[in-house]
Amino acid sequence: MEENEKKDEKNQNFKAVQNPNTYKATLKNQSEPKAKIGFGKSILLPFLSGVVGCSVVLGTCFGVPSIRSQILKVTQNTEYTGPSENSGYVSQTSLSNYSDTAVFAANKVLPSIVGITVEYNVNSLVSMFGRQTQTSTAKATGSGIIMSDDGYILTNNHIVATSSSESYYSVSEATKITVSLFNDETEYEAKIIGTDEQTDLAVIKIEKTGLSKAEFADSDNIKVGEFAMAVGNPLGMQSSITCGVISAVNREVTDSDGKKFTLIQTDAAINSGNSGGALVNSEGKVVGINTLKLSGTGIEGMGFAIPINSTTDISSQLIQYSKVKRPYIGISGMDLTESTAKANKLVVGIYVKAVDDFSAGEKAGIRIGDVIIEADGRKITKMDELNEIKNSHQIGDELKIKVNRDGQEKDLTIILGEQP
Repeated sequence: MEENEKKDEKNQNFKAVQNPNTYKATLKNQSEPKAKIGFGKSILLPFLSGVVGCSVVLGTCFGVPSIRSQILKVTQNTEYTGPSENSGYVSQTSLSNYSDTAVFAANKVLPSIVGITVEYNVNSLVSMFGRQTQTSTAKATGSGIIMSDDGYILTNNHIVATSSSESYYSVSEATKITVSLFNDETEYEAKIIGTDEQTDLAVIKIEKTGLSKAEFADSDNIKVGEFAMAVGNPLGMQSSITCGVISAVNREVTDSDGKKFTLIQTDAAINSGNSGGALVNSEGKVVGINTLKLSGTGIEGMGFAIPINSTTDISSQLIQYSKVKRPYIGISGMDLTESTAKANKLVVGIYVKAVDDFSAGEKAGIRIGDVIIEADGRKITKMDELNEIKNSHQIGDELKIKVNRDGQEKDLTIILGEQP
């Protein structure tokens, strides 16, 4: 009996070390007689208290916007977490998040996009009562991006510098350019600051301050598949947006006039009048200038934009000089293929067909009939390759070339001039 009592005492001591609260509660329950409690006090009252307390807590949480949004956010996020970070895929997002992204981007960029209307004269030949010329006024629309708060606007050259001539009609240069701002019914007359046909860029200006300047992103960092929004004035419908993704980067495209561009491709719808408008990312920052699209049977969702990084130097020169200063050699050449070179007993390279008088090429000693085979130590076979190397230099730089003349190779140094 004494041994059992000692064992119970040891067990009680052990319990006290491990869980003092349990030990005390046990001793208390053992030492005090059980009280008789009614159903209302033991069950109904605690239950009602719990319901009231829960209601107060939930009411407080959902009554405070920040707490409510956090609760709802957690609820939405726990519905689907998407692939794991280690799976190599980007986590999926809800449609509401996508919608919020588009709303944010649109609200940010729309005040920085303008509508442009260009008026010009069209002279048509009428032969009903003899050969006569009839003059009419026509309009075209486009878009532009506000570059500064004092009225400078970046757009496409083909919008403001439209002129052409055919056998039965001719189109004059722009006679009037007007600009419409976001949420502003006033039309502002604009003047052309500078144009550049080679890059299809132009800068115009209106006399107004306090404008909402667009924010530019780093177009070198965009990725295929990321969000893209085209903003502009399609078909005269100002402040329209279309959404898609970046379909490709560094896409080589040749336009109807044979000019080559390196562009961003997107499936965001681009229509007539979108030219000169912005292609923006999910932050509402401009990554490109909408410039053209492919159209025809079986073609859909192939629009293109000029990367914004390639426009900064051009626009700066247009504002400063009203033109773009480019290095210049002063020759015209023809690409020689292996078959053409062999047939004419020449080597593969660029055959010099003409040399401009007093040009950098003439001063360097380039002659008609020379075949250029190297530039800056790099073997070349096409005029495009020579122009690419030339355009990487500044006016006044040295460009070293190697030519084949009458079967003999000769090194020449060109001091690049300014393109007239």
